[in-house]
Amino acid sequence: MNNTILVPIDFTDVTENAMHQAINAAKHLNSKVVLLHVIDKNTKAQLKKEKQSTDTITEKLKKIALTVSKENGLDVDFVAKEGDIFSTIGEVAKDISANLLYMGTHGKVGMQKLKGSFAIKVVISSPVPVVVVQRKPVDHGYKKIVLPITSDAGPWEKTKWATFIAKNFGSEIDIYRLPTPDLDDTIKIITGHFDKEGVKYTITNAKSGDFTKKVVEYATTSLADMIMIMTNPDSNFTKFLLGSYDEDMIFNTSQIPVMCINPRKYNWEKIFKI
Repeated sequence: MNNTILVPIDFTDVTENAMHQAINAAKHLNSKVVLLHVIDKNTKAQLKKEKQSTDTITEKLKKIALTVSKENGLDVDFVAKEGDIFSTIGEVAKDISANLLYMGTHGKVGMQKLKGSFAIKVVISSPVPVVVVQRKPVDHGYKKIVLPITSDAGPWEKTKWATFIAKNFGSEIDIYRLPTPDLDDTIKIITGHFDKEGVKYTITNAKSGDFTKKVVEYATTSLADMIMIMTNPDSNFTKFLLGSYDEDMIFNTSQIPVMCINPRKYNWEKIFKI
């Protein structure tokens, strides 16, 4: 862990909320925070309209970084970089060796006035887990995390991230599983790892119906602070896929933060083979 959290901001209230949640996480994780604004064609058009130069962006970022650092006692840096948000955010995350990315989204409208499907592209281009937040503030950490389990393939990396977050935030993990017998061995190994690491957890069997809706409903009624999901890679591991399951989860109407983990190739194995 390099202990660096990257936060793309476009100076809207929702990305400000993402920044505040990242700040809170940084305090628990003893991390540095890096604020990023991607100077794309939309930014340039707005600057031209206001008769401003790109230096305006740098000055705004600098002012915010200094204020955040002073008020929270954190190491805060900033980056203003020309590019495209679909690729530049991921590139900067890699360049600074970030280990987490916090992204604010306006629900289905998306980041920087873009539709939700475009915000999804940012998630799947990230080399590190992305915590997607909406307008709802979470200022008390992540005390309860819902961990949906639907398959025996690939949950190992998600399990390790759940352990990492739980141990640093004092969280309880609620494993929300499909009640099928073929998941029993997987759940046994996951809980065995939690037992070994001293992570508190509960196990809840999903009720019949649309699993995505059931997860969101359960997370809402149980007052969960986060939902943790893993994206699915294609058969050649050249890209990640996010379907309606993931989109409905990420843009949930309860505005619960969702941590999205893109699996690495060597981790995408059935858990009992690791």
